[in-house]
Amino acid sequence: MSKFSNFLGIDVSKDYFDAVVILNCDKNNTIHNQFSNNNKGLRELVKWLKSNQSTNLNTLVCLEHTGMYGKLIIQDLLSKEFKLWVEMSLKIIRSIGVQRGKNDKIDAERIAFYAMKNQEEAQIYQAPRKIIDQIKKLISLREHLITTKAMLVRNSNELKGFEPELSKIHKKFSKSTIKGIETDLKNIELELDKIVKTDENLSNLFEKATSVTGVGKVTALFLICYTNEFKMYETPRQLACYCGVVPFEHTSGKSVRAKPRVHYMANKKLKKQLHMCAISSIRADGELKEYFNKKVAEGKNKMLVINNVRNKLIHRICACVNKNKLYEKKTA
Repeated sequence: MSKFSNFLGIDVSKDYFDAVVILNCDKNNTIHNQFSNNNKGLRELVKWLKSNQSTNLNTLVCLEHTGMYGKLIIQDLLSKEFKLWVEMSLKIIRSIGVQRGKNDKIDAERIAFYAMKNQEEAQIYQAPRKIIDQIKKLISLREHLITTKAMLVRNSNELKGFEPELSKIHKKFSKSTIKGIETDLKNIELELDKIVKTDENLSNLFEKATSVTGVGKVTALFLICYTNEFKMYETPRQLACYCGVVPFEHTSGKSVRAKPRVHYMANKKLKKQLHMCAISSIRADGELKEYFNKKVAEGKNKMLVINNVRNKLIHRICACVNKNKLYEKKTA
């Protein structure tokens, strides 16, 4: 028997959000309201819920991942001890089936119905600690700065072959900007090192992850942030699926016999970082280099073998974290 009798679906936008509550597990018994996406609107939401006998004890709240727009709602409802389910929008859309027409009210109602229908599979949201949010923001800023620097350097180099004089002007006026970006990048890395050292659990996870050959500081921090300190996934395979490095069978009847392939739905940032780690690990002396050379010599596709290495790295990192041990390199 479900412990929830009411299901609140929230459709979030920048300025406001729509809320629909299914009362007493009856999809025909719903109430709707719209609130401003600010502290005042959240106070009104809680008051409205209370007036309809919907409390933190009997209500499951469901909303989609919307980045910064849903952050205030999540923080406020968690502080009031509501149970939250933050779900992928694609999962909700595909579970509904064929639908015609949409608006914010209908979307909120569909989210509430999804929560009621799939309540047994609900993954109650665990908010990351503030220190994890801080690291995530710094890593994101670091990426933006690297992209900007690469763009400036690339533009100067491209102009060099066609318009040398214009290239010199471009370099002259972007030199100080590039230098400033490099200084900022160094300061961000120093700040990240400082944050990691000040937190015992974070420092421990970071040490275990970076002990694996090929795994660097940035990849370790990416994994810690996107897995909420390795709490979001029960098995290494689940994490590997999230990173997009697990091949899946693709067959049907007698006619469809495609090769196993990874799914396009993945965390592209983590996949990119793991790819760089895999390249580093097969360049360094060790068993992964031997594994790569052996499989390539057998005629295996290089990208297939690299993907296997990415998968192995995830399993090694998870093993080190779960066993609370540093990675021990095997000797021949």
